[in-house]
Amino acid sequence: MLLSQFGGKLLRTPSVSKPAASNRSKVVMASMMAEVASNRQFGGFNKRYKVKSTSLDNTETVFTVYFPPAAEKQKVPVIYYLSGLTCTDENFISKAGAQRRASELGVALVAPDTSPRGLNVPGESDSWDFGVGAGFYLNATEPKWKAWRMYDWVVKELPELLAAQFSDKLDLSRSSIMGHSMGGHGAITISLKNPTKYKSVSAFSPICNPTQVPWGIKAFTGYLGDKDKEAWKQYDSTELMKAYKGSHLPLLVDQGSADSFLSNQLTPGALEEACKAAGYPATIRMQDGYDHSYYFISTFIEDHINHHAKALGLL
Repeated sequence: MLLSQFGGKLLRTPSVSKPAASNRSKVVMASMMAEVASNRQFGGFNKRYKVKSTSLDNTETVFTVYFPPAAEKQKVPVIYYLSGLTCTDENFISKAGAQRRASELGVALVAPDTSPRGLNVPGESDSWDFGVGAGFYLNATEPKWKAWRMYDWVVKELPELLAAQFSDKLDLSRSSIMGHSMGGHGAITISLKNPTKYKSVSAFSPICNPTQVPWGIKAFTGYLGDKDKEAWKQYDSTELMKAYKGSHLPLLVDQGSADSFLSNQLTPGALEEACKAAGYPATIRMQDGYDHSYYFISTFIEDHINHHAKALGLL
């Protein structure tokens, strides 16, 4: 093993004498990753890292991994969690309470940030639902927003980085994905576009039909342009489900009945109808009296962890 130093922290990276050309970028990327925080919880560790991402136009991004105690002795499966509008990687880690069950079951949690940051693109912070903290887990095609390629970061680059850096701790062949609101939209669309990459998917209060609601229309117009609205459908869970022909990953959706965004932004009924039409078995639950907050998420997070644990072979 080699020790590499970056940002004042030492990280272990795989020792490679002469890496093949196709692997050199992964080795360099791993060697430039820095640990910036570590907090022990339920016998494991929440560890936050920063790294420059090629997907995000070589900007520095952060992500947090919860390593359960079992990761000290063996490789453990992974659940990715995608957060919602205005959030960072830390909201889920500090508020959801997922680590207790993850520790018991022996599953790692991976939480990326929600957008690039620090680029000072004109207009990036003008509103809370577009730009910074609002990446929508897509690949932007409008030149102004060229760094907003969160889809590639989450689906391709981040897993490659984890595999290179934590090959002795994480079993990336057993991965699941979940998210909240914008992140629920991301989790479902990503799973439908990559059904062989994940074992299961779940979402809290997802934006189910973004091509038809204000949040999605604003984001897609800005990031993808409005000349080809058919291209928007590749990032719409309902539209993807209508045309879906792949394998049926276990899908769980929880939605609060007291969510102020329910009827005008989230529209879970559209996804439910699309699932029925496609013959896709999904569990979509309306939880009485719950809102859009982490009070809601923390109430049902154990159900979601268990949902994924079954698909990952832990239950």
